[in-house]
Amino acid sequence: MEFREEGEVEPVSPTGQYFNSSILSVAILAVLEFELPINDSQALSLLQDVFLPINPRFSSIMVSDNVDQKKQWKRVEVKLEDHVHVPIFPSKMSPESYDEYFDDYISNIAAEKFPQNRPLWEIHILKYPTSHAAGTLIFKLHHALGDGYSLMGALLSCLQSAQNPSVPLTFPSLKSSGPQTTHKTKIVSQFFSSVFQTVSDFSWSILKSNFVEDDRTPIRSGEDGVEFRPITLSTLTFSIDEIKLIKNKLGVTTNDVISGIIFLGTRIYMQEVTQKSSNERCTALVLLNTRNIEGYMPIKEMIEPNHDEMSWGNQFGFLHVSVPKSTEISNPLDFVWEAQKIIKKKRSSAAGYLTSWLLDVLKKFRGPEGAARYIHGTLKNSSMTISNMIGPVEQMALANQPICGFYYMVVGPPQCLTITALSYMGKLRVAFGAEKGFIDSHKLKASMQNAFGVILKASYQIPPAKAA
Repeated sequence: MEFREEGEVEPVSPTGQYFNSSILSVAILAVLEFELPINDSQALSLLQDVFLPINPRFSSIMVSDNVDQKKQWKRVEVKLEDHVHVPIFPSKMSPESYDEYFDDYISNIAAEKFPQNRPLWEIHILKYPTSHAAGTLIFKLHHALGDGYSLMGALLSCLQSAQNPSVPLTFPSLKSSGPQTTHKTKIVSQFFSSVFQTVSDFSWSILKSNFVEDDRTPIRSGEDGVEFRPITLSTLTFSIDEIKLIKNKLGVTTNDVISGIIFLGTRIYMQEVTQKSSNERCTALVLLNTRNIEGYMPIKEMIEPNHDEMSWGNQFGFLHVSVPKSTEISNPLDFVWEAQKIIKKKRSSAAGYLTSWLLDVLKKFRGPEGAARYIHGTLKNSSMTISNMIGPVEQMALANQPICGFYYMVVGPPQCLTITALSYMGKLRVAFGAEKGFIDSHKLKASMQNAFGVILKASYQIPPAKAA
């Protein structure tokens, strides 16, 4: 692993420039919940010896070149005390009372922008018991540093197995269980449909980013500046075994099940707020990792230049997925099958590569701000963003302190609702970042729980692997 000296620079990737601009400022919150009260005596030494060496960007600030104003990462001395925050709350309160303090605190840090004169990350150590944990640690990392895959890999490299620290963490397999066709056969059989889908998706993406907005609904206000408003962060937990049961019964993927549950839950919530929203246009941006990988790679390999497919950075794409209308679907399982059908078609499209090309063109003629404005329009004109990632199968620990809960949230996009999902220890933790005062988080969670129960119950009524 190469280390740069203080003052040395490297170019900022185009996507890194888009996400840290006057138009967009997007960050990721990773939340670790601990079984026991947090001992933070080793915090600074762990950051110095383990976290900072992972990547030079954690010790760099983003600056503009004096000649052509191109953005660069400049290595600086890191004052760790500026990056570690330990809030003080009133003492001897109930976990339920600390839940309220935690909710307000995380809402505040989600809205705060990073100072540009120091590296774009920070940690927050909350030593108070909530209804979920004896203590909580929040990593806040700017999206310009890397995408979820990169930053999750960095975070996981700081953690160990709780039972046996010498054994590497293990993850669920991402290999497809279905029959695999050869590359040549696949190209021949899907060429024409892929070309049509690419043209259709790319054209629709341009329209959505510039002209066609989703309807104003209970999850989309359509107002300017929603990215600057406070959010409420709440979570739900589902059993991975029950999700696998649905997956196997319906003959779909785990992603299809998660998307179907979210789509049905969204429609249930919208209808409970206003009945007419059952037929209103609602689009989800589903984030996909574009690396050709089957799991997390060691950080050393991720940042080496000869590992292109595993390389550090922002390597993801958006899928525009229309949320099925309740008036067009009578069987709740159709939400899962419809998600499968749409996502499968869009995965075969090369529209993501054309969009990357378009962003490069915009960057060339309008600068990074012009490309960032296009991405901003894509997000603003849609109703929500959905992303999901895999976490370890076994329990993790940080400095021998067991972690009982783990989830993340993307903050800063110009949307009223962002949904993330992360598997950990046989559970799927779904998090909702909802605009405070506009979306009723309690009702939204109840709607998602209802959707999961309805789909699970309906899946018991069909034989395994029924075709859609």
